[in-house]
Amino acid sequence: MPIVSVKRVLAAAMLLAVFATGAAAHHGWSWAEADQIELRGTIEKISMGWPHPTLDVATADDGVWRVELGNPRQTERSGFVEGVAKPGDQVVALGNRSQDPKEKRMKAVRITIGEKRYDIYPDRIRTN
Repeated sequence: MPIVSVKRVLAAAMLLAVFATGAAAHHGWSWAEADQIELRGTIEKISMGWPHPTLDVATADDGVWRVELGNPRQTERSGFVEGVAKPGDQVVALGNRSQDPKEKRMKAVRITIGEKRYDIYPDRIRTN
């Protein structure tokens, strides 16, 4: 095998490893606590992009939290699409917080804006 081909193969393998590690870090539930919490606050920022939509939520007494939703298609299936919420809206997020108590991050299973519920992970909701 020529040297150029070996370099390309190694570069491709390293790139694949970087993307695989990043995907594993962002997906799944292993980083989150088993118990669910309810987070109430005001939406500061909404991102609907990959790998998953997020909300930055300012709480009254605990600062700003990052609330992660499902992947974009799953989030869309719940009805939570661009335009249903905006910065300044009140939100209630039900989900699993990070196992790291210093990290203000949660994976939401349900988002409520006003009277409208968006069940992102209906099979994971442990309360009504």
